[in-house]
Amino acid sequence: MENHSTRDTSDQTSGTGAEPQTITFDALPGILRQACDRAGWTKLMPVQEKAIPLLLDDRDVMVQARTGSGKTGAFVLPLLDKLDPDLAQCQALVMVPTRELARQVADEARMLSGERGIGVVAVYGGVGYKEQLDAFREGAHLVVGTPGRILDHLVRRNLTLDHLKALIFDEADRMLSVGFYPDMVEVKRYLPRSLRGAFMFSATFPQSVLRLAEEFMHKPEFLSLSSEETNISAIAHQFVEVPAMGKERKLIKLIELENPTSAIIFSNTKRNVEFTAALLAQFGFDAEGLTSDLTQAKRESLMARIKAGKLRFLVATDVAARGIDIPELSHVFMLEPPEDPESYVHRAGRTGRAGATGTAITLVDVIQRMELERIAARFSIHFEEIKDPTDEDVAKIIEERLTALLEKKFRKLTNLERERAARFLSLACKYADNEESLGLLAMLLDELYQNALHGKRAAEPAGGTQPAPARESRTERGDNESSREGRRRGRGKKNGSPEGERPLKTEQDREKGQGQDMARSTPRVADADRNQDAPDRGQTRERKPVSRTEGHNDPDNNDKPHKSRRSRRGKRKADTPGDEPKAMVGQTDKTSRQEEREWNGAEDIESSQPAAQEDTKPVSRPRPRRRRRKKPSSGA
Repeated sequence: MENHSTRDTSDQTSGTGAEPQTITFDALPGILRQACDRAGWTKLMPVQEKAIPLLLDDRDVMVQARTGSGKTGAFVLPLLDKLDPDLAQCQALVMVPTRELARQVADEARMLSGERGIGVVAVYGGVGYKEQLDAFREGAHLVVGTPGRILDHLVRRNLTLDHLKALIFDEADRMLSVGFYPDMVEVKRYLPRSLRGAFMFSATFPQSVLRLAEEFMHKPEFLSLSSEETNISAIAHQFVEVPAMGKERKLIKLIELENPTSAIIFSNTKRNVEFTAALLAQFGFDAEGLTSDLTQAKRESLMARIKAGKLRFLVATDVAARGIDIPELSHVFMLEPPEDPESYVHRAGRTGRAGATGTAITLVDVIQRMELERIAARFSIHFEEIKDPTDEDVAKIIEERLTALLEKKFRKLTNLERERAARFLSLACKYADNEESLGLLAMLLDELYQNALHGKRAAEPAGGTQPAPARESRTERGDNESSREGRRRGRGKKNGSPEGERPLKTEQDREKGQGQDMARSTPRVADADRNQDAPDRGQTRERKPVSRTEGHNDPDNNDKPHKSRRSRRGKRKADTPGDEPKAMVGQTDKTSRQEEREWNGAEDIESSQPAAQEDTKPVSRPRPRRRRRKKPSSGA
């Protein structure tokens, strides 16, 4: 009778503006009333009055209810009416985020079922398999557990879901926060296609929970306990009262509990922004600070990283955060209320955009709490106070996440990989029994946890490999004939070599065009110049220069080109070493203009070289190559 009336009015759930159909305590079926008597209930709670009719009618329902609202009884009571005690198979599956909640739901289900003979088993990670396997063999009608361990039993064929009648997600938002989404998607592969009736309970419905509902439900109905909570795309405004000192440490605990996909952390001062960003980065989070002191290039780089999903946490001031529009930003944290009340609206408005949901959490002390109350009164914002996170709270949630992560990695191991891992069982037992060695195990677990949940995201291109740099053309490099010639002839230059360039090709041609007399008179000086330009052409050995005249021994003449023998006939010898030889009368007439032009080019080349030493040292020259002699013919 109740089912018929519910079917007629079930479309009037919240979201349509009409009050949904409810059921009273006296209208419950006999089996459900007996269960309430065993629990000592004399009336139903609001979530039970509204949810039980929908669940009895096998509708896909999303129920917004918080912890302590009686939601466990809201889905356990309808299950008692659906389960068949004579069929020793899993008929109802309840997935929860933590082992504590699994034990709590299983205990309440056993108490409500009484003597009906319905088997209830709680399965979760971190414990042995024996008790859970024994419960499956005896016949577990209702299975309550974490998605990771449930998937493990499904893979091992210890559990089958062929006779499943109901699927319940309890605290779906927390399950996604723990990181169970991949396991939940894998569980879907083992569900029967004929399943009708999926129920989801969650305190909030962010975009991730809505996507999860699309995976498992078909046109679900939304049920909320109050009209102001029916907007599933609203921003959840929360605050936590903490001491004035050490807010940054509390922020780390909140991040661990909330596990946001991405977040902006606001502070009123640049100094606090820099300190908070450095603290988060040293702790292992992917965080950067954004202040007005940053250059425009650095600011654009940070914004591009966080918009592309390559930066998880951005710490900023109000001035620096102007104009920021980040899609799918899940959280906004405020280390203190803003100095300007209008700024709170802009801060919180960074999340919850484009129909998505978001959470804005403010950390306040006693005095700042009064400032937040004035902001709430001015803008009609309802703030929810959350519990100050403790080390125990963080340890519990980390334990759940790490257990799920380890079980997931272990499931993917091959037989050979498991055989290889078995080599360390004895060592792990020794470490576990020794208190001093426990720190080593904790270090390894911490490294695995940080890399899996808080590691920096890869910045590789979509292809997975870095693109090869484009090769510059000769025109872009500014190459010409002379520069290429200089690179070819300057290879292998040592550190102690002169910095001057080699003679250009045109100058070399001009030098080669000199007469035979000049080539015979200046062989050693030319060799010295070549050795000075390219000292790497071979090991040089000291040789005393052989001069035909005394003027060749003059150090001042070593850096000057020697003229041909014909041009030197009219010159007299120097009176003393070091004096310049004076030209005789009529010498200019004997020197041709073409010869002067040839030597002017050579002097320009040598002027770019370092000056010769004052002391008279022998000029080194490269060792001449030995020519191979042809072997005499056999007939010789």
